[in-house]
Amino acid sequence: MRNSMRSIKNKMLVGMLMCSFAVSAGNEDRVGSAGASQLLVNPWARSSALGDANIASCTGLEAGFVNIAGLAFTDKTQLKFNTGNWMGNAGIQMYSAGIAQRVSEQGVITISVQSMNFGDIDITTVNLPEGGIGTFSPRTNIINLGYARTFSASIHAGINMKVVSESISNVKGTGIALDAGIKYITGEQDQMKFGITLKNVGPTLRYRGDGFTNQANYTSSGNVVSLDQRVQAYELPSLLGIGASYDFLLDDKNKIVANLGYTANSFFYDQFRLGADYGMTTEKFAFNLRAGFVYEKNILSVENRSNALVGPTAGFSIDALVGKSKNALGAEYSARFAGVFGVIHTFGVTISLK
Repeated sequence: MRNSMRSIKNKMLVGMLMCSFAVSAGNEDRVGSAGASQLLVNPWARSSALGDANIASCTGLEAGFVNIAGLAFTDKTQLKFNTGNWMGNAGIQMYSAGIAQRVSEQGVITISVQSMNFGDIDITTVNLPEGGIGTFSPRTNIINLGYARTFSASIHAGINMKVVSESISNVKGTGIALDAGIKYITGEQDQMKFGITLKNVGPTLRYRGDGFTNQANYTSSGNVVSLDQRVQAYELPSLLGIGASYDFLLDDKNKIVANLGYTANSFFYDQFRLGADYGMTTEKFAFNLRAGFVYEKNILSVENRSNALVGPTAGFSIDALVGKSKNALGAEYSARFAGVFGVIHTFGVTISLK
């Protein structure tokens, strides 16, 4: 059995490392050339408060975004609902909801939905540039279906499939993407953790719809025909994430988890992530205070900065044990500072059933 587990571990590590070469092959000339950038948006408050630095330490349903391998640490059932004002003052509302369920002693499945509401936008034409002929509502949705498994006390891995959908009134794009992750735990008290994740790998996407169709008149015959415009396909923002964490056990009730992460982006600048999570637990409740920082090239340059989601992050959560079964009911909050866009506030509720 020990040899079998070692063989599984080696095969998974080799496979992940081989895939990383393709992901890290991007260069700065490709910055901003990918589509479906909503795949890079973390909708969850607890992990976003750490700047997504908890690649190695994430657990539960939120691991579906950070590192799917952490899903294997779900006790029984976990439900989440989060909402936030995406890009601060931009007027975009973000919603996310999901459920994680343990289906066996080793396996956990999850399904979650992420959606952005851009509000109503006036329909305009060349002849009516001021609108007045109705409105349309752009939509972006991501549906996640994930599975994680515990292979041993030290090795955990998972895979996640995403269905991506973007639409306006007469144009729509739909595609799929895959995530994979692995997590390794060591130390006398399981205080050291390492994680690696490969995200947003999939085929190119292409927009389709009546919005690319034009009416044309042939002057010689007077006939009217419909012409479809050719549409360029776009690639997904694939990335490789590597992380490590260490638990500083202050006493039986207090600990600090230090997180370090590195993201190799194919279509954006690479990023370094730092995060710290202070946790205090008692018999009836738990309190966590979190802070993080995301660094990338040109972060201090107003003219050359290419990403608003860099810089400091912060947040907290409170979980209380309720009922005879002592199920956990939690509330969470995070703040991300998005430069000229303002502050992104994310609020949420978590229910963990035993």
